[in-house]
Amino acid sequence: MNIEENLKKRILVLDGAMGTMIQNHNLKEEDYRGERFINHSCALKGNNDLLSITQPEIIKNIHQDYLEAGADIIETNTFSSTSVAMSDYQMEDLAYELNYKSAKIAKEATQKYSIKTPDRPRYVAGSIGPTNKTASMSPDVNDPGFRTIDFDQLAVAYKEQIVGLIDGGADILLVETIFDTLNAKAALYAINEIKEEKEINIPIMVSGTITDASGRTLSGQTVEAFNISLSHISLLSIGFNCALGANQLLPYIKNLANQSSLFISAHPNAGLPNAFGEYDQSPEEMEILIQDYLEQNLVNIIGGCCGTTPDHIRLIANLAKKFSPRIPKIFSNA
Repeated sequence: MNIEENLKKRILVLDGAMGTMIQNHNLKEEDYRGERFINHSCALKGNNDLLSITQPEIIKNIHQDYLEAGADIIETNTFSSTSVAMSDYQMEDLAYELNYKSAKIAKEATQKYSIKTPDRPRYVAGSIGPTNKTASMSPDVNDPGFRTIDFDQLAVAYKEQIVGLIDGGADILLVETIFDTLNAKAALYAINEIKEEKEINIPIMVSGTITDASGRTLSGQTVEAFNISLSHISLLSIGFNCALGANQLLPYIKNLANQSSLFISAHPNAGLPNAFGEYDQSPEEMEILIQDYLEQNLVNIIGGCCGTTPDHIRLIANLAKKFSPRIPKIFSNA
């Protein structure tokens, strides 16, 4: 069953945080390096995407934990797997391999669970993060016209990532945590190029980030502007994730759902970070907040971002079973 048909029938559950789960392993520098990168010239601890190469069993087990908890869609461990972001670790040349191997690990996990639950196929979403640079804004307040990267450079980097994700078996491409829509447009431009070259039609999800109580993305777009600026692109879903907890994100998801004819996704954080940057919201607390999304019939895809674990996803998945999916306007008269 393709994902669009599935989304018409039920609310699908996206997995939770990868970084949170990796932190629980308390990995050391040598764990990140493995044998292959033992002599690498700079520190690698914190390069979580690299673990798909050096510690693949850890990544595989995290995927399996989320699938066991009830996730229908799992994200690849590739949030930072572009040559742009990997330059921080002097690993630009690993971009394709990171994406290919991460997608392959996730695909093996979903295939295993799709066999277990043939009535509930599981899907791999290729995670495409925003990179650590922005095409719309200057990092230098004294030189507002300066940019550290441009659209063409981003498109080239994204294209390398996307080819790796598709070759590795991704079912969906998820352009996520969008703080600068120009970056996202570079990713979407690259996707369209690859779709034409490979003569494929892979579903695309996009998920933006409302950064604070202003209700805007970091590059200044409101919910309405974000939605309109992407309306010319053929998408499976549009939504928001990260930065905010479920309570704070709800009005923006409601606004988006009222405007968009697409499927709607939401994967908020487990509340807001405490003074130590940790997320304290329990699975039970988050479940109560997510229920508002479902009772108001706002979403088609629901999951968790920073601070969420399989315990959070398990309660969300059990809750989602009790509610019908939102029917986008494009299908409401079908």
